[in-house]
Amino acid sequence: MTERAVWFARRHATGLTVTITALVLAGVPLVLRNPYKLGILNLIAVHAIVVLGLNLFIGYAGQISLGHAAFFGIGAYGSGVLALIGVPPWIALPLTAIAVALAALLIGVPTLRLSGHYLAMATLGFNIVVHHVFVQWDAVTGGPSGLSGIPSFVVPGFVFQGEQRQFYLLWGAVVIGLTLALNLVRSGVGRGLAALAEDEVAAAALGINVRRGKIAVFAISAIFASVAGSLFAHYMGTITPDTFGIFASIDFVIMVIIGGLGSLWGSLAGAAFVTLLPNVLGDLDAWRDIIHGLIVVIVLTLLPRGLLPGVVRAMATAIGKQRRAPRTESMPAVRG
Repeated sequence: MTERAVWFARRHATGLTVTITALVLAGVPLVLRNPYKLGILNLIAVHAIVVLGLNLFIGYAGQISLGHAAFFGIGAYGSGVLALIGVPPWIALPLTAIAVALAALLIGVPTLRLSGHYLAMATLGFNIVVHHVFVQWDAVTGGPSGLSGIPSFVVPGFVFQGEQRQFYLLWGAVVIGLTLALNLVRSGVGRGLAALAEDEVAAAALGINVRRGKIAVFAISAIFASVAGSLFAHYMGTITPDTFGIFASIDFVIMVIIGGLGSLWGSLAGAAFVTLLPNVLGDLDAWRDIIHGLIVVIVLTLLPRGLLPGVVRAMATAIGKQRRAPRTESMPAVRG
């Protein structure tokens, strides 16, 4: 029976880990009653959804994007505008996500012919253009002042209002997004992405449609960002263009790097680390961008795989040394 249990646990380790994580998260609002702390956790959840999608594009497909804050913002403004004209949020969210996916496809077809720094600059330019539209299109976006009065997310018969209910909504979305991303990377499509990240020429030689793979994962990552933006708009109730500028895109990339390229669980750690940092810095928050840069350099130097994978690897190494130590001590002395 024990052997069967061990076999089952190993075979379904990912699913069991996600289930345990979901159960732990379900108990957090019952223990943590402080609205401020729940609010920080909710912001971590929003960022984690964006980073999960972005990590698919950067960590698994081996591409670079400095424009995902634009998709995040389109999701927020799309749902916000639709909700303000009377469209139920649970309908506005998928409609906006579909529109963002189509926009990502239109942008991705010409843009993803590029690679490396050229692709980064192209996505950065896209973010600048979208941010400019948010600021200038007063009639729709509210201009520099943004939109206010966006209603809370609602499904028929239930309103997600208050930090506790929002926690379940946002972290429920994180668990769903994490499950979908984990299944994607373990599928044939995910293995194709991994091959693409290693060597595009070799991947093409193996019969993988490199161009189609890039465009598909770009659209999927944009959908993640759009959903996060929609949930963010309904959570905050007020949105402004500054939230979706190029520095937000850079922060998302930093979250991916700190959490670990190609580590979906690390995406949660990276989102938590960067979101919590301003609260830890206090008076040093004015130096946040410089501190972010220093942290990225330190992580890339000491933990090139990212914060969470690096810590896990260090713990595994330490445990391995402890297990080998008694055996070394008990070895009989060699006599010449």
